Amino acid sequence: MKNIRNFSIIAHIDHGKSTLADRIIQECGSVTERELGTQMMDTMDIEQERGITIKAQSVRLNYVKDGEPYILNLIDTPGHVDFSYEVSKSLASSDGALLIVDAAQGVEAQTIANVYMALDNNLEILPVINKIDLPSAEPERAAEEIETSIGIDATDALLVSAKTGVGIHELLDAIVDRIPAPEGDPLATTKAIIYDSWFDSYLGALALVRVFDGEITKGQNVKLMSNNESHKVLDLMYPHPLKRQNTKSIQSGEIGIVVLGIKEVGIVNVGDTLTDTANPTSEPVGIYEPAKPFVFAGLYPIDTDKFEELRDALDKLRLNDSSLSYEPETSVALGFGFRVGFLGMLHMEVIKERLEREFDIDMIATAPSVIYNVYLNDGSLLSVPNPSEFPEVNHIDHIDEPYVKATVITPTEFLGNVMGLLTEKRGTQEKMDYLNEERVLLEYSLPMNEIVVDFYDKLKSISKGYASFDYEPSEFREGDLVKLDVKVAGEVVDALSVIVPRTSSEYRGRILVKNMKDLIPRQLFEVAVQASIGSKVIARETVKSTGKNVTAKCYGGDITRKRKLLEKQKAGKKRMKAIGRVQLPQEAFMSVLKMD
Repeated sequence: MKNIRNFSIIAHIDHGKSTLADRIIQECGSVTERELGTQMMDTMDIEQERGITIKAQSVRLNYVKDGEPYILNLIDTPGHVDFSYEVSKSLASSDGALLIVDAAQGVEAQTIANVYMALDNNLEILPVINKIDLPSAEPERAAEEIETSIGIDATDALLVSAKTGVGIHELLDAIVDRIPAPEGDPLATTKAIIYDSWFDSYLGALALVRVFDGEITKGQNVKLMSNNESHKVLDLMYPHPLKRQNTKSIQSGEIGIVVLGIKEVGIVNVGDTLTDTANPTSEPVGIYEPAKPFVFAGLYPIDTDKFEELRDALDKLRLNDSSLSYEPETSVALGFGFRVGFLGMLHMEVIKERLEREFDIDMIATAPSVIYNVYLNDGSLLSVPNPSEFPEVNHIDHIDEPYVKATVITPTEFLGNVMGLLTEKRGTQEKMDYLNEERVLLEYSLPMNEIVVDFYDKLKSISKGYASFDYEPSEFREGDLVKLDVKVAGEVVDALSVIVPRTSSEYRGRILVKNMKDLIPRQLFEVAVQASIGSKVIARETVKSTGKNVTAKCYGGDITRKRKLLEKQKAGKKRMKAIGRVQLPQEAFMSVLKMD
């Protein structure tokens, strides 16, 4: 055990985590020059295409220092705020963390959030300043920001360039010297925590575990402590992005993949403890707090026959992404589907794209919303994640909406623009600190429903991409909110209902129906698009009908013949309008997002 090092890589998005992981794998000789690719730890197509890490990945590496062999278990973690749950899982199974800071950009908002998470897990943190090869690199300023904004001594910060390979050998030596070896009793009964899982078509549900005490051996009967189910260990492997290595046992302090042959995806849960069936441990390792979804949206299969397929696909994805939560729901407009909870807008985009790619299911996603606490006149409380489920206005006493503590770090030249955006989104300032002459840290209290849609895009736009953003839920506060309904051809489309502040409801209603008018295809009859609050219509647009030239066959003659044909057409359109159904495209459901 004294020669094992378990460590994670944490950083803000785009600070070079995946490139550094590639360079460490190469330096340890785990892949040949021919096998070496870019973002080797990012195994999903979406990760490669977007250039971001979505899933934390583990790899076991062999390293020799001063003639002594060491085992390095590396976990590469995501940097985006929406995937912070992946970071927390990885840190719970590590003994140390590499804190990567971009030498040109310095400390960012998510850097601070990840460091606090690592400190909560009592991990040894190694500051690493990356991208020192850039012409704009200022490693001294980055080290100063680490000390002032985070409070970690950065005098021994390691200077590396993941792109060119400078400083990688010294970094590996520092990992061996400064990150502590795992603690545990190799002779005690088996005690391991499941910190990741996924579904394999051939092997069933796979569990990635960190063994704290004892060992797991092939053929052993192990028990899942959460449900007391026993299963035989069919196979054991060490993780690797290219070639997994089979083993007969996973020892105390090690990380490995356990194959139990489980085909039912709901049995394996992240945070569960594995122990020996015959001689179980008395206490579990510890349980991860379940992720609390911030954003809710409806997912409906376009082909209604694929409802069961969508359920199975969500089950399998939840095994791979334990922060996902969902429950069935029905919509008058869209039929049967699921109300799915996400950690943010990017998380929602990624899950929808994975469902479409990996499981070949075409879907409509409704506009995202947050969970509200609705207090009724009789004193009861309803937690409502779906605007269409809001009670009638005359039954509501008041509505509490969720707030978040938002941290924004921005260059001083964009400070006015950023503060203007935060104020426009109903934010109140809590703190403002100058990190140095060029960068400012802002802390604001913001309503959650103001940031789940397009806040991040607007922040990046007004700061030319230089501002960084992180948030954490804080509390519920009373808000003056109303439900905005959309009627198409006289029918309320429940999937388009949104909750908005009363002060901006009329403006948003006008923008919404205007967007809808441009998106709804023209029919053979006029279609009225209305926005309403309760029974009061506050905005209306009309989608003009497509006209057929019924008088084209008349070559002159009496005008009364033409009039007769036009009156006949008018009566026919009136009848069609009464029985016609309007098909809404996917863009119509997302038009709710563009109400500014």
